[in-house]
Amino acid sequence: MSSELRATSELRATSDLGARGVGELLDAAPLSAFHRRAVVVSGVGFFTDAYDLFVISTVAALAGAQWHLSTSATSWVTGSAILGAFVGAIVFGRLADILGRKRVYTLVAAIMIVGALVSALAPSFAVLVAARFVLGLGIGGDYPVSAVLMSEYANRDDRGRLVGLVFSMQALGLVVGPLVALALLGGHAGDQFTWRLLLGLGAVPAAAVIYLRSQMPESPRYRAAHGEVDEALAELASFSAGVLAPGTAARSGAHRPAAGAGDGGPARADGGSGAGRIPLGKLLRAPRLLRLLIGTAGSWFVFDYAYYGNTLSLPAILNGVDPCADLVAKLSWSLGMFVVFAVPGYALAVWRMDRIGHRRLQLIGFAVLAAAFLVLAAVPELTTTIGAFVAVFGISYFFVEFGPNTTTFVLPSELFPVSARTTGHGIAAGIGKLGAFVGVFLVPALESRVGLRSMLAVAGGFALVGLALTRLLPEAAGRGLEELSDPDGLVPGPSLRTAPSPVPAPWLPPGPAGLSSEGASPSARSGPAQ
Repeated sequence: MSSELRATSELRATSDLGARGVGELLDAAPLSAFHRRAVVVSGVGFFTDAYDLFVISTVAALAGAQWHLSTSATSWVTGSAILGAFVGAIVFGRLADILGRKRVYTLVAAIMIVGALVSALAPSFAVLVAARFVLGLGIGGDYPVSAVLMSEYANRDDRGRLVGLVFSMQALGLVVGPLVALALLGGHAGDQFTWRLLLGLGAVPAAAVIYLRSQMPESPRYRAAHGEVDEALAELASFSAGVLAPGTAARSGAHRPAAGAGDGGPARADGGSGAGRIPLGKLLRAPRLLRLLIGTAGSWFVFDYAYYGNTLSLPAILNGVDPCADLVAKLSWSLGMFVVFAVPGYALAVWRMDRIGHRRLQLIGFAVLAAAFLVLAAVPELTTTIGAFVAVFGISYFFVEFGPNTTTFVLPSELFPVSARTTGHGIAAGIGKLGAFVGVFLVPALESRVGLRSMLAVAGGFALVGLALTRLLPEAAGRGLEELSDPDGLVPGPSLRTAPSPVPAPWLPPGPAGLSSEGASPSARSGPAQ
């Protein structure tokens, strides 16, 4: 059989498989240059998110001194973007399930540009807080869209690594922010010029990535789930490293099933399959999906309370350990901890998480985080000596990145059905940012009222709660998105085990990832794991 006729048969068979067939083919596709490009485009946006969120602790110290802000007002400068991220994640996460991932992907980058520029030019405290809230809307919206797009582009075996690579760009944002601040302060640029430039620079990477995002294709899984199987098939070449040539479907004249035919979905007026989206009420009532929401959103909330509350308040925390240190010294200590502890944690998480397991890695991270915080709370000497404090706190940083800071981002992008995936991730991310917002206000208040050690004990307790909530979630590593999705039958359409596939695709690897001669993968024939 000629290569063109073979490709024609493959594409016809794939079309018959419908939305779920497209998804399982993507799960088995080899890594390609497209995957790497998607990591860069999503990652640059997430670098912007991290830079904008974490540079604010320095900005708050400088602007607070210039405007003589109270502790409460300074917390609003620090927390307004996080509050905006809470709203943006939920709103734009839902919109991405309704309007499509690509449209929202570009929109949130534009919002980040506006928020960063207005923040830099803010003439007053109120305008700065409002502008940071707008910036937070874009940052929050970027969380579900960046994570889910990368997850839906990815194959089964590399999904955690690819989504983790997107998230690991946060490490670069954590390092670049303090470096720029140290360079400006060391060069005697002036406090006002320094904090305004720090905020304005956040618009640069967002502007650089907005065009690239507009050129990215829509998620084939999303398209197929909304009846656009032909369009999804036309983009499969991007995910198969060119093994299936573009335009083969058009050359073959292969017949596509009519609306609702061959995929078990109800016919729609627009010719789609009718898979549509899961109503929000149904998402919140379905027992399994509600369990997933509680597990992902709850663990993200308690983690972000401990992480953002302590990270954004780190200059104040270090002041309690070493009251004589100036702002440059505190920035240097913070940067040193990020580079020595956090960056290796990100790298190891990306390298090993698909082998260790995404859920298991989150359990490990929460356990070590709880232990580190509780040890700091229990041993007085550790909170009175800067070197000892940084060592133990730094270990917690390592297991934050080699653990829940990465996995709370990855797991919601895998566990929900395609029709509610950005909604579920957006709710989880939004609730997480709400935890961060609470932490930004509560951590300084706790430290001033009950002391550093008691505040760390509370953070350790939150980490233990995260450990318990993580146990509600299934393991996602090594399992396809379609296998993980929809065991409650919320989305119409058969799986591969009921769909015809007369000619298996030779580019699929043999074994569980490949299609058998009956058109079903072994995992599909046995049904999705519960």
